[in-house]
Amino acid sequence: MLAGSTILLLSQNAQAGGIALGATRVIYPQGQKQVSLPITNSDDKGVFLIQTWVANADGSKSNDFVVTPPLFVSQPKKENILRIMYVGGQLPTDREAVYYLNSKAIPSVDKSGLDGNTLQIATQSVIKLFMRPKTLPTKSDEAPGTLRCQADAGGIKITNPSPYYVSLVQLYVNGNKLPNNMVPPKGYQVIGAAVQKGTVTFQTVNDFGANTAKQTCIWQ
Repeated sequence: MLAGSTILLLSQNAQAGGIALGATRVIYPQGQKQVSLPITNSDDKGVFLIQTWVANADGSKSNDFVVTPPLFVSQPKKENILRIMYVGGQLPTDREAVYYLNSKAIPSVDKSGLDGNTLQIATQSVIKLFMRPKTLPTKSDEAPGTLRCQADAGGIKITNPSPYYVSLVQLYVNGNKLPNNMVPPKGYQVIGAAVQKGTVTFQTVNDFGANTAKQTCIWQ
């Protein structure tokens, strides 16, 4: 490797050394012109180039949103405001839709102060963005209580009859911990391995990013 070269690494779901989004998820009421999200640089000296965009569930960039500013320089100890505007077509009005807000932070490099090889890490934070119809018949905090479990050929089927996405954390099946998951509205998710009877325990994540109380789902 040549002396004085700079390495740029990308790390997903991480925060840059002083860059933090103001929430762990964004709720966007359908029909609203825009929503705002603060992004803060708490570093004493670090300057970062921030790039932000919205992606679809498959990871591809979405054309349904405009984020301003899409690219800006974040100065030390400063807060900026991201404005997110939906410009896409008509979405279902009986359930939420999910997207993902991506924010990449690239630290600035003072080349005059470089001495030998330097490692610079660009970090990328990804949070969920929920498009929520305004006239849903139930409240979001009621959704976890509607989940139902049953044995399925491929594992344990968790059914969600509510119009909200339900994020599962601290998820256990018969005492065995499973990765976090998310059950779509008016849909289902199959987790774990097929067993005839047992217990699923989990917590969910509310609109404010906090974990709810532990919940148990039993099937026989």
